[in-house]
Amino acid sequence: QEQLVESGGGLVQPGGSLRLSCVASGFTLEHYDIGWFRQAPGKEREAIACSGGRVGTTYYADSVKGRITITRDNAKSTVYLQMNSMRPEDTAVYYCAADQATPSGSLLSAYWMRTTYYDYWGRGTQVTVSS
Repeated sequence: QEQLVESGGGLVQPGGSLRLSCVASGFTLEHYDIGWFRQAPGKEREAIACSGGRVGTTYYADSVKGRITITRDNAKSTVYLQMNSMRPEDTAVYYCAADQATPSGSLLSAYWMRTTYYDYWGRGTQVTVSS
């Protein structure tokens, strides 16, 4: 059974860094596109990054570009989200999501930010940025 488990969340001070992990089981990570989303209280779930399993490209939302990096270690079935220069507005529950990898870079570019693109979701990890 396909499963995603996020970890690494916690309390961090403004300007600090955090690395989140998303461990996949029940499927072969390299055959899947992985997205990271976040949801703050009272707000919609927001896509922030994606790693294409077949196209090998990465995508970032403008709101976080330059501050976060998504990487994957297929051998460890793990995708990472490195977050730097964190701000109070980064406070949210962070989720990873997976979908069978598309060979089309243009399709992934068009759809990666949509929650409906992904078939599998983790339960999330809380990130709080506060002094």
